[in-house]
Amino acid sequence: MRVVVDTNIIFSLLLQKKSKFRKRFFQKDVEIFAPNFLMIEIIRHKEKLLKNSKLEEAEVIELLHLILQKIHFINEMTISMPNKIQAYEWCKDIDETDTPFVALALDLESSFWTGDKKLRAALEQRGFHKFFKAV
Repeated sequence: MRVVVDTNIIFSLLLQKKSKFRKRFFQKDVEIFAPNFLMIEIIRHKEKLLKNSKLEEAEVIELLHLILQKIHFINEMTISMPNKIQAYEWCKDIDETDTPFVALALDLESSFWTGDKKLRAALEQRGFHKFFKAV
């Protein structure tokens, strides 16, 4: 099963010692995809992640390494323009930074895994219903 993962899911994996998502994230039947922009988001929030994590810094780094190995990163330039435009139209009023994730889910015709309830509700209202359920 192909799944595009949102940044907030990765943050959840890194912030909690026992994340309910961790087991599902690492299962072999789940192929995880993300736009390269995910790396920018991680770098941008690195200090906040380390400060708020219940893990030691070395544990965060080790876990992040495992997480990044599981993700198939996709260059945003390869996403079709119609899907980028559609995703932008859906995301612009909520959070534009979610655009590449939604566009990639459209491009791959895959499920989208997000913990952002506001984004999910807005996407559902606008016609996107392909969400991944971790549990």
